[in-house]
Amino acid sequence: MFIPEDLRYTKSHEWIREIEGGVYEIGLTDFAQKELGDIVFVNLPQTGDALVAGTSFADVESVKAVSEIYSPLDGEVADVNQTPLDAPELINQTPYETWLIKVRGTLSADTLSAAEYKKLIG
Repeated sequence: MFIPEDLRYTKSHEWIREIEGGVYEIGLTDFAQKELGDIVFVNLPQTGDALVAGTSFADVESVKAVSEIYSPLDGEVADVNQTPLDAPELINQTPYETWLIKVRGTLSADTLSAAEYKKLIG
């Protein structure tokens, strides 16, 4: 399973990429999309919405279940990627290229390195 070394991860299987000082992209990991199965619907927040680390900000529906997506940081939604709203299957096809939202905020101390995430998922 591919786990990019340059990203941070959460125990709830989100990845985080810092794109500029204090702005982060958030998406679902390869492990998460494989566990979910075929993703058929994505519900995302609006630009300007406030996020609190550890709380749900969105959900995805797969052929198996509806799963919540949790914020790895406190902040504000700076941008929403419209592409997975129209083509949710991209999360399955390219999980580390298909970001869901960009957030301006402060990263939680609870995030994991790639090595720590690999240990978590076994």
